[in-house]
Amino acid sequence: MVQIGFVGVGHIHTPGFIDAIKKRGEAIKVKSVWDHQAVRAQKRAGDLAAAVVKNPQAIFDDPDIQAVAICSETNRHEKLVLAGAKAKKHLFVEKPLGVAARDGWAMAKAIEEVGVMFQTGYGQRGWPINLFLKEQIAKGSFGKITRVRGSNCHSGAIGQWFNEKPADPASSWRWMADPKLAGVGGFGDLGTHSLDILLWLFGEVTQVTGQLDNGLATYPGCDETGEAMLRFKSGVIGTLAAGWDDVANPVTLLISGTEGHAVVVNGQLFFQSKHVEGADGKQPWTALPPSVPAAFAAFLDAISGVAGIPLVTAHEAAYCSAVMEAIYKGAKKNKWVAPVAAL
Repeated sequence: MVQIGFVGVGHIHTPGFIDAIKKRGEAIKVKSVWDHQAVRAQKRAGDLAAAVVKNPQAIFDDPDIQAVAICSETNRHEKLVLAGAKAKKHLFVEKPLGVAARDGWAMAKAIEEVGVMFQTGYGQRGWPINLFLKEQIAKGSFGKITRVRGSNCHSGAIGQWFNEKPADPASSWRWMADPKLAGVGGFGDLGTHSLDILLWLFGEVTQVTGQLDNGLATYPGCDETGEAMLRFKSGVIGTLAAGWDDVANPVTLLISGTEGHAVVVNGQLFFQSKHVEGADGKQPWTALPPSVPAAFAAFLDAISGVAGIPLVTAHEAAYCSAVMEAIYKGAKKNKWVAPVAAL
């Protein structure tokens, strides 16, 4: 049995993580839970039949706990991650890793120096369509890729998902619409998933910019929608749309090249390539690899001893935070910005 601790349980995905752990039966047990808001700690500890501790260091110092899930407000990540790395605990840290480049790179450095397992909440790397596209890009099936578009939008602001919940304060996600606590607003919250995929598929960028807006103004002082432009080192030009003000998001990814094209519409891939038999782009392409564990599921597999689990590296997570910070700076200054390099 692997024992883990929760350090911070304020993220909107925490209930889903708890359900995932319960499905593992006796293989994984949550021993202790901490959160700076006692009502959240008590609720989630009750869900897990775990103990509540008053200080996160009690979890980091516990020799029975091998791994820690950090699901706190993003501005608390750095202090908690550095303590967890120092204690040599395997770490799952909800996305984004950092509020900006500086704290992201500091956490990555600490994690890499001690060599613990690390994972963050990017689940799209395990999707069959994305695995297939990564393979086809590597094979050159698109020829020279010139243009890509990513989009990750939902109706969170329309539905007021992040409003305070006086009747159930443990399930209030209002902090996620406060950039001082979350580091980003709606664009960064959802955009970080598609940004990770774009960086995973096409590599590093030279400079980025963006336009952000309060949109419906459901959450004052918070960007609810936005669009970014990215120039990749490879020469690819990319755009990224993300936000909470959309009733639908049918086209999630588009890749255009001199010898191939792909578009994902309503979860179906339309793929054409002169190098792949039958790939005419007219019908959904279904010859896809199986999904692989990703995000929290991959972390649970990895700490359980399953070999060969693909995890997001701390460097990748920090770089994503650095690029996102550059997009926000570009939007504020109305100019192109280069991401801050690793420390």
